[in-house]
Amino acid sequence: MTALLAQISDLHLDGSERATRRATHVMNYLRDLPRPVDALLVTGDIADHGDEAEYEEAARILAAPFPVLTCPGNHDARPSYRKALLGQAPDDGPVNEVHHIAGTAILMCDSTIPGRDEGLLDAETLAWIDTTLAALPDGTPALLAFHQPPVELHHPLPDAYTLQQPEQLAALLEAHPQVAAVLTGHAHTAAASVFAARPLIVGPAITWTLRLPWEGDNPADRKQPPGLAFHVLDDDHRLTTHYRVLP
Repeated sequence: MTALLAQISDLHLDGSERATRRATHVMNYLRDLPRPVDALLVTGDIADHGDEAEYEEAARILAAPFPVLTCPGNHDARPSYRKALLGQAPDDGPVNEVHHIAGTAILMCDSTIPGRDEGLLDAETLAWIDTTLAALPDGTPALLAFHQPPVELHHPLPDAYTLQQPEQLAALLEAHPQVAAVLTGHAHTAAASVFAARPLIVGPAITWTLRLPWEGDNPADRKQPPGLAFHVLDDDHRLTTHYRVLP
């Protein structure tokens, strides 16, 4: 079964008109597609300060007729994220959830370290990934999504705050060949690479776009329009990604 997924990242909702307008514009585009996506993945930094009011706004903006799957980023705060966005009891533990969409298991993983910008899939999360993947029926493809990329992207800003100890995840993936790809955010630039012999896809940001070193010195390009990615996972478990910008 072919799965059609959209991905957005790094909304940084802060109550400002600009952040609200950009996120709303992208969601309106997705809601108006002639063929709806099977799900939308939101790979972190949904809020800018981790306040409950920011997540209440996110819940309103992200409401859609298709499933919306989220994971936290380094700007998010687990207790208020759980309470105001997920409707759960506030808790400081990792926010890990698996969703079954169009025959695909999508693991939305928490790679955040509270109070820090770099990421880490802690022992609890790695164990959850391992047991969740092991429990899948034979032949079920899976995608892993979390915030911080596990490889360098050749820009000093995101490369200072990558996923720490990526070798632990790489070793885990060796035992789970059903994982078709790894999806992340955080870097504010659409990028494609390879990790543990899988495609590594970095979603573009809603709030601002990373200006690469050969494009200029100021890293935050706020004039670029918001971007998103479309992922097609076909019957051969091959992932194809298309990027779009929305002026």
